[in-house]
Amino acid sequence: MKKTMIRLSTIEDVRNFVNIVARYDCDIDLSSGRYIVDAKSIMGIFSLDLLNPIELTAHCESADRLFEEIKKFIVA
Repeated sequence: MKKTMIRLSTIEDVRNFVNIVARYDCDIDLSSGRYIVDAKSIMGIFSLDLLNPIELTAHCESADRLFEEIKKFIVA
């Protein structure tokens, strides 16, 4: 399991992000406050507070390739 913070600022960001994570077989969650949604769900993502960074949790053996593909969404 690996975690990071991401920011999805636009509708286009959400669409591109979901297209990337949908290619992975592992479970990927996004959490904002006490809400946790499936990162592969556009509707779930839009139910979160997108004004603030969102925590991404990848339940994969090796999430390095995933993190490389989503690096433009990762915030420090």
